[in-house]
Amino acid sequence: MWKSGVIALFAAAALSPCLAAQPDAFQRGKDTIWEVLWHQSGTATRLVRWGTDIKVRITGVNVAAHRQHTVQALRDVAGEAGVKVIDVTDQPDAATQANVKIEIVPDSALSEAQPCETRLDFQTETTIDSVTMQMRDSDARRCAYHESMHVMGVRGHPEGDTVLNYFTSRTEGLGPLDKVLLRAWYSPRVRPGATPFEVLPVLADELVAISANRARAQKERDAFLADTVNRMQAFAQGQGDVPKIIKDCGKVTENGVRYGRLEMSYFLGVAYQNGASVRQDSARALQWLQRAASLGDRDAKMQLAAAASEQAAGAPSEQAAGAAR
Repeated sequence: MWKSGVIALFAAAALSPCLAAQPDAFQRGKDTIWEVLWHQSGTATRLVRWGTDIKVRITGVNVAAHRQHTVQALRDVAGEAGVKVIDVTDQPDAATQANVKIEIVPDSALSEAQPCETRLDFQTETTIDSVTMQMRDSDARRCAYHESMHVMGVRGHPEGDTVLNYFTSRTEGLGPLDKVLLRAWYSPRVRPGATPFEVLPVLADELVAISANRARAQKERDAFLADTVNRMQAFAQGQGDVPKIIKDCGKVTENGVRYGRLEMSYFLGVAYQNGASVRQDSARALQWLQRAASLGDRDAKMQLAAAASEQAAGAPSEQAAGAAR
């Protein structure tokens, strides 16, 4: 999912004498850790990740030239997440054994605008079952780390100094921000299928951990979480917009944004219910879940129905209540 682009470099900014005013790691990365949780269509997503070893098979044209670098990129990325990568390319049953299938294709097979793509396969939006990836022969090297991040379930295309950024010059190796994303994605604090507001505090904590001034970063973290929740409450109610970098990627759709507003209502309900990114508030949780359900969100409907069933089961009947009196 790499996209060719031209980067406008402003010399004036590079030559600025105000070096002391340079933002720290948290300020530089806070937008990235939120944007990475968004799909290009305009919808925030749940977290999906691997629960097993990765068994990779590489096929296609000019494999000998790309295999070592491609496998190394995948191992670098998976290693940061604590996931083992096994290259089964040469094994007789590789076709059936591999759960990650990478194909190097002729340049004519994919467009210059999107010379590489990765597709995740999962039964539910929690755990990855398998992945297929295609990379053009001439672009395989610059795509390898970017696509490997997607293989691990990190689906967004945020701004910032990360290999996921469509408009960055970074293509080789992982930067500090990439490692923050991977460590949070595979943190034991996060469950597969977690909503954006459940993942965001863990991402923020990982970003605080690499900041030079952690005390200041911690304060910025708390303000950032509060601001994000406030902005998304407005977004869910039809105000505001998706993150700018998502629109810059050029794949936002009207239906995607409409669905994104609906989903955000559900995500906010879960956030208030669980105290994720915001203080726990059962009344506000109910309001957002009811809003999401009224707009057709299935998860919200199921959650409200389950809560009503539990309440009914726990409430004493009128006859029993009378006997008690």
